[in-house]
Amino acid sequence: MTEPVRSTQEGWGRAPLSRFLTPNVEVIDVDPHQTYPTVGVLNRGRGLLYRDPIRGSSTAYKKLNRIGQAVVVYSRLKAFEGAITVTPSDLPESFASQEFPTFSFTSDLEPDFFRLLTTTQRMWSALQGASKGMGGRRERVKPADFLNIVMAIPPLRVQKRIVEVIGAVDRQIAALGDEADALLRVRNAALGDALGRGGEDWSSAPLGEAGKLTRGRRFVKSDYVESGLGCIHYGQIYTDYGVSATHTVTHLPESFRGSMRLAHPGDVVIAGTSENIEDIGKAVAWMGEDAVAVHDDCFIFRHDLDPRFTSYFFASPQFQASKRQFTSVTKVVRISAANLSKIVMPVPPRDEQERIARMADAVDQQVAALRTEAERLRQARVALLSGLLDCTIDIKSADLEV
Repeated sequence: MTEPVRSTQEGWGRAPLSRFLTPNVEVIDVDPHQTYPTVGVLNRGRGLLYRDPIRGSSTAYKKLNRIGQAVVVYSRLKAFEGAITVTPSDLPESFASQEFPTFSFTSDLEPDFFRLLTTTQRMWSALQGASKGMGGRRERVKPADFLNIVMAIPPLRVQKRIVEVIGAVDRQIAALGDEADALLRVRNAALGDALGRGGEDWSSAPLGEAGKLTRGRRFVKSDYVESGLGCIHYGQIYTDYGVSATHTVTHLPESFRGSMRLAHPGDVVIAGTSENIEDIGKAVAWMGEDAVAVHDDCFIFRHDLDPRFTSYFFASPQFQASKRQFTSVTKVVRISAANLSKIVMPVPPRDEQERIARMADAVDQQVAALRTEAERLRQARVALLSGLLDCTIDIKSADLEV
């Protein structure tokens, strides 16, 4: 039974989404001679997933939903994970299966405001509550149940002010990210210049001769525990670490120590697998006091070089250019130990290695400060949006803060 509109506070209305959204699904028949650009929806309100186009002759779908611009779309199957968003106003022609219903907005709801709502825990929890089925992947949120979800919606003018306030914070976060990315480009250019210039007392060697490469050993998520042997999973190298690390974020039972391949202090751990070529070969110098276990999609590089210089080499334009001829692509991108061993690295004298590492460190410290400030703002944004939506923060006070 649809809940009636109820007043919450000045101008705000608590009402089912059917008060603000209208189903607008447009179904098309699949033509085997046509190609269809397709999209999905990422969880936790993170927007659209742009998939590869499909040929009508190669899909089992007989019908598809046309996904329009500036409409609400969610995944009926994964709505309980927060797979909902508002499509961009410049979205090119796109399609999805009939598991992706769409809705247009009434004049009382600002699309950008609802896009903010899709990124909140209150929306994800509401979708979880509306999900029905036998559990797991068979759960679905039906359009009628979605439209029965009740939300507190402010007047249109307040919606627009909330969008403006949060947008100002988002621009600050984006500016910090852009500045950090620009500094990294400067760092990498400086590394390329330093390593390319060389010197009379420099040498060079393939990685297989400059040190020893060893593949890690497999462990799975169910092996992780809260304490025990620190471990480095390949994904963490390009998500959780910079060019060096002293602490891990995951651990294995201590009993694994005898069976694992370990990185010791000073060893460099190199990602050998990724979903994209940019992350292949990303490396972290392990500078902790004790050894850590290394997953089998990583390589351990043991050497007599400066660890931070060695790690920076893997960020340099020279390595990035060389690795492309040695990677293989299937469902993921990989590089083998044999091919990694062939890549030649410059080997300057030790004092020069340390100087280059200090130069790159100075830039990385600035990048880290920018990333920290951006993360602080992201946390503040979450609290600000939550406060604006539950009216514990007045929009006028938020204007002053921003």
